[in-house]
Amino acid sequence: MLRASQTTWKTDTGRQRKDNEDNAFARAPLFVVADGMGGAQAGEVASQIAVEAFQAELSDSGSPEERLAARAQDANRRIYEISSTEHDRAGMGTTLTAVYVDDAELAVAHVGDSRAYLFREGELGRLTQDHTLVEELLKRGKLTEEQAAEHPQRSIITRALGVDPEVDVDTRTYGARAGDVVLLCSDGLTSMISEKQVAAILAQEPDLDRAAERLIAEANAAGGRDNITVVLFRLEEVEGSAAADGEQPTMVGMSRVPADGGAGPDTAEAHPADAGAAARAGTMTTASRSAAGTRGRARRAPLSTAPGDDRGPRPMRRTRRPARLAKPVAALVTILVLAFLIGGGGYLATRQLFFLGTNSQGIVTVYRGLPYDLPFGVHLYETYYVSGLPLSTVPAARRNEMVNHQIRSQSDAISLVHAAELGQLTR
Repeated sequence: MLRASQTTWKTDTGRQRKDNEDNAFARAPLFVVADGMGGAQAGEVASQIAVEAFQAELSDSGSPEERLAARAQDANRRIYEISSTEHDRAGMGTTLTAVYVDDAELAVAHVGDSRAYLFREGELGRLTQDHTLVEELLKRGKLTEEQAAEHPQRSIITRALGVDPEVDVDTRTYGARAGDVVLLCSDGLTSMISEKQVAAILAQEPDLDRAAERLIAEANAAGGRDNITVVLFRLEEVEGSAAADGEQPTMVGMSRVPADGGAGPDTAEAHPADAGAAARAGTMTTASRSAAGTRGRARRAPLSTAPGDDRGPRPMRRTRRPARLAKPVAALVTILVLAFLIGGGGYLATRQLFFLGTNSQGIVTVYRGLPYDLPFGVHLYETYYVSGLPLSTVPAARRNEMVNHQIRSQSDAISLVHAAELGQLTR
């Protein structure tokens, strides 16, 4: 079996934030990173609640994936209750990425855009898929990877703990080997430096304390726009492990980034903004689970590589559908998945962001959400506040400011409209 050794975790406020809303937990065999949102004394509270939910020993009931998902649901309910009852913490939430070392496997639970990686033999593989608006647009072919890397809304997440009474938790199990290094981090790291840089640092720094320090230093050197949290641990073999008997567990469904920056053997070169690489290379199991509603054990898909097929391993199908049903079924599944993604992303965005515009009568209105319309008549916004102010009464030099759809905070949007209503806007 395997155990975690040389564990370290470090966090830094970054160069542009006054407060650190990240939290982490690192005590073998369980490791957690949470990145809070909602401002000082709100985001920090949310991420702390998430971490505390994992500090007690996991129960023996269910698979490791199920136990992680249950803890995530517990944290989600606690954060949601506080957010719903305490005015100064309304709208708070947090990302969550948790990894549990289980014999020769890694169980992963994930919500949001923090990440988990596995570094093996000079290659970096991503274990999680970001839940962001840009990632969903990327998967639907609406953005290229280059556009996604520079998109102004690339930091907007579509799933987080504490936003709704229940949350969908992605879970997955990966094979592990002695010598593997596992990295958990908040997006303050991956939004500032590329996966190639991360792989290079891990290859150059066998001491994990120094590696963590270098990762944070590089993120700060690149601008340090957000809080930066890094958790690192190395797996080592102990007596009775499968690896000692010659069995070699494999990584399942990950994109790989070699330390030298070239393409890995299983997939094309992974772009640092490509949050869906793991899902496109393999299959991500999405668990819509509550502590009471989870059934059965989630298992790794067996791998199959056909002779002469150089595309790398892919999950084997257990059953075959009749050919005539394949396309209709695939189309139906695609429609359902898109409906879920659009609905989830739009709903979360409407709770966090605001912009100004006019309604059909030309009245200045505050909208909550994003100023985008999606196919099938889906809007990513809703009316939040209708002022008593026709746009025509706003000084001409300031009208564009009222209807330019710039993303604002709730207080900024309301303050601007109130100033216009009181005639305090100058030409």
